[in-house]
Formats: sequence, structure tokens, C-alpha cells
Amino acid sequence: MDQRASAFWVRWKANRLAYTLTILVTLTIGILMGTIISYGVKGQEAKKASDATPLTVPAPQQLSNQFSNISKQLEPSVVNINTESTIKAPQRRRRAPGGTPGSPDDSNPFDDFFDRFFGGPGGGGAGGGSIRERSLGSGVLVDSKGYIVTNRHVVEKADRIRVKLDDDPPGVLHDAKVIGTDTETDLAVIKIDVNRALPTAKLGNSESMQVGDWVLAVGSPFGLQATVTAGIVSAKGRNIVPGRQFQSFIQTDAAINPGNSGGPLVNMAGEVIGINTAILTDTNAYAGVGFALPSNTVANVYNQLIGPEHRVSRGSIGIEFNAQENPAIARVYGVNSGVTISNVVAGSPAEQAGLKVGDNINSVDGRPVKNGDDLVSDIASRKPGAKVTLGVIRNGKKQDITVTVADRAKLFASRLGEEEDSSDSSTPKESKLGLSVRAVTPDIADRLDIPAGKGVIVQDVKPGSFADDVSLSRGDVILEINKQPVNTEDDFTRISSTLKSGQDVVFLVRQRGAGRQDGTIFLAGTLP
Repeated sequence: MDQRASAFWVRWKANRLAYTLTILVTLTIGILMGTIISYGVKGQEAKKASDATPLTVPAPQQLSNQFSNISKQLEPSVVNINTESTIKAPQRRRRAPGGTPGSPDDSNPFDDFFDRFFGGPGGGGAGGGSIRERSLGSGVLVDSKGYIVTNRHVVEKADRIRVKLDDDPPGVLHDAKVIGTDTETDLAVIKIDVNRALPTAKLGNSESMQVGDWVLAVGSPFGLQATVTAGIVSAKGRNIVPGRQFQSFIQTDAAINPGNSGGPLVNMAGEVIGINTAILTDTNAYAGVGFALPSNTVANVYNQLIGPEHRVSRGSIGIEFNAQENPAIARVYGVNSGVTISNVVAGSPAEQAGLKVGDNINSVDGRPVKNGDDLVSDIASRKPGAKVTLGVIRNGKKQDITVTVADRAKLFASRLGEEEDSSDSSTPKESKLGLSVRAVTPDIADRLDIPAGKGVIVQDVKPGSFADDVSLSRGDVILEINKQPVNTEDDFTRISSTLKSGQDVVFLVRQRGAGRQDGTIFLAGTLP
């Protein structure tokens, strides 16, 4: 056995090279065959997929560059608006359960209602007095002479308005004056005087915008000047304020925050197609939905505000109707189109012409009326004093009724929160007492448990006046003056006009923020 093993190793050593070569050749052939088989399979699979279209990558779209170019173009014309106003801090003479009058826990659910209704600050200490309120907003230059478009609520009630231009050094502000404001669209025009031509924004046509179009919002959110946010037009024709028929907004998801108000919404051509006005939120900050007033509306209002009267004139005949069409109304009243009247304002041209609730208006001067918005747009565009012929269906019978158009602002003054006088001034007429008032709306009367048609509400108090001295505040409801009922603005004017210097004056007042259980108090003094 040992001899055989020994012989094997002798032969192995003699033929070692041949054996190694044989093994290497065998391995090489195996690898080559495996590779050929693999390529063959892949080739068959490639032949099976040969009808597929190759994917291609498009050239990069430089949206970021487009955004930056528009931003550079618009930023010089967008301004920061600083306002200051003096507000009377209300005295709280009410008691919360378990608390004392004026104590920190002396809260009331009506505070929020009045704060939102009047736009005033929430709360106030028991000591009263005046507080200085400052706020920030935005605006856009539309005329090189210094004319700026912004929101009315940005400059409303401001004692001082100052504007910071984009290229101004820190601390430099320009005093501005109000040229005109419009309540129905919440727009205002202000002006600054500088000794150079200012950069202006180009106005675009808001009707050209479609849902899904890119837009940029430019302004000063939280006072951060020259802030740009991007988004799309998410809806058009949004009506978010009940009763405001001229506030039909562009909806966008471009971030709009407090301070953006009055700034421009811009399309991809660098044109202003809206003025940022409002947000929909539960937190007072951006929640994904913002609203801008369309540029076509802005242009119409602006052109009237810079005119000789500095106010917007709109026609009205004094009727009301359902904002949303309802097929049931059409079936019950036997009409298929037009607008069915739900209310006729007392003393209005509609009442004088004989229009009644249930009448259906289907034409104006022979032109068919599509819907309520169509009717309002037509009548509003006509000047007060003009006559129109309405096609009316009453109880199934057609007839024509001629109506004289009135001034909408005067016709609906109390509802719009304004008082109009013969001078067409947008500022409420101030009495010798140093305050202005207006009628109590049914909503406020219900909240304060005041009988309908009783009292007038204080709209403004002049600092340092007699009304200020006796602690009357914005939002207080005056029920009597010197035991005489004050149920209308005429009552207030008549009674206050008889008061003389040195006379004692006693107001019976339901104070701002007072709840149903708090009753009324007397505020009194001697007229200087």
C-alpha cells in the first residue's frame, strides 16, 4: 500500500503542471458557457421589451428664478404702513360670579363680540383712560406721485399714518394722508409726498386668472417688510362676508398673515391681480386660506376715490333677496328666472315705486336679469337719480315699473356701519358732547337684552371731550339723556342740541361688554 501511494506521488509531481492546466481550462470553459447562456436570456428579454418607449427628462423649469425676478420687480413698490390711534380704555363696572367689579377674573362673553364689531382692543382695566394702539399693514404704490392702495381696516380710525418705502434707511418714515376709503370693499387710498418719482406696480386683469395659476403675495406680515410667499389661486368669486355684495374675493393658499393686509397678490407676469384683505383662521394666523380683492374691483374703486368727491357712489333701489338661488322659491312664486324680492326697505325708491315682497324682477331696461349678482351689478353701476324700468312678474302677471335709483351708501348707511350727512363725508357727525352715535342693530339689541328700537350706540368718542370726561366709551348704548328716551339718531341730535354750557347732563347707559344680568348705570357731569 505504501509503495502504491509512493508511486502516485511520484507521478503527481512529474505531471503536476499538466493537471493544473487541465483544471484551469475546465473552469474557464464553464465560466464562458455560463456567460453565453446569461447573455442569451437577457437578449431574449430585451427583444420582448423592444416595443417600450424610452423615458426622457425635460429641461429644468427655472420657477425659482421666475419667482425671484417678480419679487425684485415688485418689492420696491410695496410699502410698510404704520398707524397710531388713541382708544378709550373702557371702564368695567360689572361683577363676575365670585369676583369684584373690575377684578382680573371679571370676564364677559360680550367683550369678544364688541371687540370684533368695533375693531377695538380687548379688555381694559378698571381705571379707564386712553391707550395708544399701534398696528402694521401693507400697501402698494400705483402712482409715482405717491398714491398707495391699501385696506380700509389698515388705516381706519388712525390718528397718524406713516409709510416706510422699500429703499428707506432704518427709522425713516413718511407721513401719509387718507385720500378716500370705501367700506363695501374695505379699500383705501392714501398718499405720501416725496420729492422724487416713486416706483409703481403694474395692475393686471383679475378676470384672466384661473384656479391653479401661480401667484405671489408680497407684504409685511408681523412687520417683516418685503416678505414674499408663493401659492396658487385656489378659488374665485368667494363671498365670505354676509351682506357685502361687492366683496367677491380671489382665494389663495399663498401665506397671508397679519400685516399682509393691503399688500398685492401678483401673477406670473408681475402684475397685481388682487389686494390681500383677509384670512380664514381660528388662530389669527395663516391656516392655508387667504383672500384678495380682485384688481378689476380695485381699479374701479380707486378711480372714484381719487375723484373730486373722494368717495364711491353706487346705485340702489332698496330691495333685498336671497343671496343663494333656491328652486323652491321659484316654484312657489311661479317664476323660472330673475330675482324674487324678500324685503323692501322702508322709504326706499322701491317702496315709493310700489314694489312688493314676492315680486320677481326679470329685466332691467329690457335686459334679462340672470341672478341677484347681475341685478346688483347693474343697479350699482348707475348714478343716483337715474331712472330704470324694471320688468316685474306679480302673481303671474307681467308689468313694467319705473324706479329712481338712490345712493346706496345713504340708503343702507346704518347697515354699513356709517353715518352719511349732506356733505357726503365718511366721518360721523360729532355732537357738542364730543361723541358720535348710530342706531342699535337688532343683533346688538338681542345680545344686550335691549328692546328693539331702543337706544343708540356710541361709535366714537373725542379724547378730552365731555363724553370722555364722564367715561362714555365706544360701544356703550345710550338709552336716555336727562330722563328723555333716546331711541334714534334724530332723538340724540335733538336732545343734545338743546343742552347748554353749565347744564347737568345724565346718561342712562348700558355699558360696552355688559351682559344681560348687569343692567344699566348712570354716567353724569356738568357740561362745560
